[in-house]
Amino acid sequence: MTVNKAAASIAAFLTIFTAVLATAVLLVSGTTLAAEGTSALAPEVVSWGMMAAAIAAGLSAVGAAYAVAHVGSAAVGALAEKPELLGRVLILVGLAEGIAIYGLIVAILILNRIA
Repeated sequence: MTVNKAAASIAAFLTIFTAVLATAVLLVSGTTLAAEGTSALAPEVVSWGMMAAAIAAGLSAVGAAYAVAHVGSAAVGALAEKPELLGRVLILVGLAEGIAIYGLIVAILILNRIA
């Protein structure tokens, strides 16, 4: 069993593209909300809060993509030698993916604070 490097690079590209897109959407919506003045906070605070939420979500997604790439490739190698390790390997990949979930939770908490 060989790892298809083209599929791995496409998956990494899509993950990074999604993180950049989410960061851009949060930044644009933050500056729009700050310009409209819909919050009781100062516009600068809303802009910095949106930027912090975007950075938290984006960097955690990039970190999770990096971790899943390394853990996933090691998992495929381990499964090639011992197929009975499937359950343990899935847990390790899930733990690596949890980084993105924690970043999303932090971003949601930041957005709730400035809303």
